[in-house]
Amino acid sequence: MTLTVGLIQLNSGDDPAANLGQTLALVDQAADCGAQFLLTPEVTNIVSDSRKHQAKVLQTEADDQTLAALQRLAAKRGIWLLIGSLALKTDDPDGRFANRSFLISPNGDIRARYDKMHMFDVAVSDTETYRESAGYRPGNRAVPAQTDFGTLGLTICYDLRFPHLYRHLAQAGANIITVPSAFSPVTGAAHWETLLRARAIETGSFVLAPAQTGSHGSKRKTYGHSMVVDPWGQVLLDAGTETGAFIVNLDLNTVEQTRERIPSLTHDRPYQGPENA
Repeated sequence: MTLTVGLIQLNSGDDPAANLGQTLALVDQAADCGAQFLLTPEVTNIVSDSRKHQAKVLQTEADDQTLAALQRLAAKRGIWLLIGSLALKTDDPDGRFANRSFLISPNGDIRARYDKMHMFDVAVSDTETYRESAGYRPGNRAVPAQTDFGTLGLTICYDLRFPHLYRHLAQAGANIITVPSAFSPVTGAAHWETLLRARAIETGSFVLAPAQTGSHGSKRKTYGHSMVVDPWGQVLLDAGTETGAFIVNLDLNTVEQTRERIPSLTHDRPYQGPENA
């Protein structure tokens, strides 16, 4: 089976309405090119360093205009669409947002939701620090989702550094794992391709990673380089740093063939220790 996928590389700013316009145009462009499954990056609706601004402009899932518009477009074009993630208001008492991925079916229904589990709380350098958990609540559930072309495993960005999640998704049947991201340029240059290829090789899965790119205001920058990696670890797409819609054809039979060659997903063994774990 061949699946035509379209990865949307965005440069989202702090205005959800403006971001929605560029997203709709690029999804339409990819659909015009024959894409059956389209993917947008993490925080498709907004990239902002200001929690105060986010609190002013973000909506709940029920009221979010980006989600509603992309559902309508998926139904109009008859496509599967992964909204990599949206920043959304929640009913959390501490006011933290959700970083939530949505799988939309060709009739516009929400087929799956996934809240990012691993928060990006790091000090990349003396001048570049992040504390995602201050503004976002972590999810607590791994999500495999059924489609017409197989099972998807949903992850987001920093999840990429936690290989057990990917193994569990593959063992639950995922033949494609999605990694919508807004990677830092520093860690992106050092680790992005290596981690994506490792997750593909370890699981024998296609890994699809649409990304944010460029400058987002005066402080925030993202790496770009949306990627598609096949189950053998070959990079089928590196989108560079420009925004756009990028089309790749996947031979889904490659998953079964690769897993037959190296059936490591079935070779787990119980073990003891380490004692401090």
